[in-house]
Amino acid sequence: MITLQLQQLDIPLGQRLLIHHLNWEQFEEIITELGESRAARIAYHQETLEIRMPTPEHEIDKEIISDIVKILLEELEIDCECFGSTTFKQAAMKSGIEPDQCFYIQNQTQMRGKRRIDLSIDPPPDLAIEVDVTSKTQMDAYLSLRVPELWIYARGELKIYTLNSGEYQQVTTSPTFPGFPLLDQITAVLTQTLTEGRSPALRAFRQHLRTLKYTL
Repeated sequence: MITLQLQQLDIPLGQRLLIHHLNWEQFEEIITELGESRAARIAYHQETLEIRMPTPEHEIDKEIISDIVKILLEELEIDCECFGSTTFKQAAMKSGIEPDQCFYIQNQTQMRGKRRIDLSIDPPPDLAIEVDVTSKTQMDAYLSLRVPELWIYARGELKIYTLNSGEYQQVTTSPTFPGFPLLDQITAVLTQTLTEGRSPALRAFRQHLRTLKYTL
């Protein structure tokens, strides 16, 4: 048997490494060794660990979609707690995940002031966002941790999933922003950033939102 150190592994941008037959204790050790100051993201489910290295394109899209959510929440005066790419894990479910972005909205009051997450007593995030998901490991981890709403943006298209009877179902409207045409708007803003830049596109989105006078 050959033993490798994590420092010996070099994962190219946009690629992922899968490690199978990894028990919970080994997973915890790897998380500790990787540390918090890293670009790589992890997903763990039923003894399979995925380590992925996001590309610059991935990070740009993630930030823009996150900004759109924040603008919606601000304009609608909805309080939230943003937990970014926090590691969410639960030994009982043998699952762990680091979203590209996540928000506590319905449960934001409960999460105020929290600096550590314990899913044995804390709820999972109300909304998680992932960009360019290609892995079943990630989806299964979200399902095990019972994240109620998951957005996945891949190949220029946003898909919204909600938890229903223990399974994810794809829907066309976000329960967080009912009635708002998210699928069209996010695609439009991301397309606009390619020609006009991030800031003008987001300013235009905010103004468009105010013109619509969209309310929940």
